Amino acid sequence: MANPAKPSEARLSHTAALILQALDAGFVYGFSIMEMTGLPSGTVYPAMRRLEQDGLIHSHWERQSIADEEQRPQRKYYKLTAAGKITLEASRRRYPLLERLIPNEEAKTV
Repeated sequence: MANPAKPSEARLSHTAALILQALDAGFVYGFSIMEMTGLPSGTVYPAMRRLEQDGLIHSHWERQSIADEEQRPQRKYYKLTAAGKITLEASRRRYPLLERLIPNEEAKTV
């Protein structure tokens, strides 16, 4: 059995790298990531499940009372882990245009 790659050595797809960049830029729930990247839900949510299984992101559900107050469905929020941040830095070196596609200053406050 092969040794798992260290986070800094992980080779992410363009899709996964875009999602990590969007999270780092402050787009922290699925729909905001879809809006920022232009990727469909059938791509974003399975990719985020894989990223979470790989320990690159962590998720948690917001309190139902917050969603109720804003009269919308409950959101699941995502955050980069330490390994995810290291992997994102490696992805930025691999995909130099990544930061230009989703710059941090465009981040939305949640």
